[in-house]
Amino acid sequence: MPRQLLLILLAAATALQTSTAETKPENRPAAQNRSIVIVELFTSEGCSSCPPADEVLAKVEGPEVIALGEHVTYWDRLGWKDRFSQSIFTERQEAYLEHFRLSSVYTPQAVVNGQAEVLGSDQGRVRKEIAKAASQPAASVELSMQSNDSVRYRVSGLPLGARSAEAFLAITESSIETAVKSGENGGRNLRHTGVVRSLRRLGRVTEGLTETVRVSTSSPSWKHENLKYVVFVQDPATRRIWGAASLRP
Repeated sequence: MPRQLLLILLAAATALQTSTAETKPENRPAAQNRSIVIVELFTSEGCSSCPPADEVLAKVEGPEVIALGEHVTYWDRLGWKDRFSQSIFTERQEAYLEHFRLSSVYTPQAVVNGQAEVLGSDQGRVRKEIAKAASQPAASVELSMQSNDSVRYRVSGLPLGARSAEAFLAITESSIETAVKSGENGGRNLRHTGVVRSLRRLGRVTEGLTETVRVSTSSPSWKHENLKYVVFVQDPATRRIWGAASLRP
């Protein structure tokens, strides 16, 4: 065989081996985790300023933005009892009041990843804070269904500042409408997305933590096809949300 032809064949074989090695899973570069941002909207059906903020929440919600609509209780005595309001959300907003050193709570208030608070109806500011939060270091949160009533979550890649963080599980429901009969929004049909139906603390997280937890969606008023499970990791001292994930049951 001529020497020149032999060299060509050897080069081709080497190239083929290299190409094959590069396509093996163990040789592929790891995909970068997307930064999932949590937007909490403290709102109420009794507040006439809140429907525009509910619309903003629906607009910014997407694959990388998880919407948590948290209906507070302090509007309930002012003409309309919000069926989604819970004291846990009022208490959560009051914790943010102290963190942000505000003089009082208000609606509609949007809190982005626990680090910035803005008027919930100000779409430009909300989007600006989302972009800022998405550029920050984040932990990886993986979420999967284990059975009809249990989910498994795994937390990894915790930044150094997240060592005291805790995991939370929220169950949200979207595509909700309410015909408000009285109060400031009397006569209006309000639409909501990401309404938090249940929120509970799961406990302290550590690097590589993997746990399975039971979920309950037994309330007859919840529409199963509109539910979403959300797990997020938050530092109780700084209020920063370090990572999150969601899935539909």
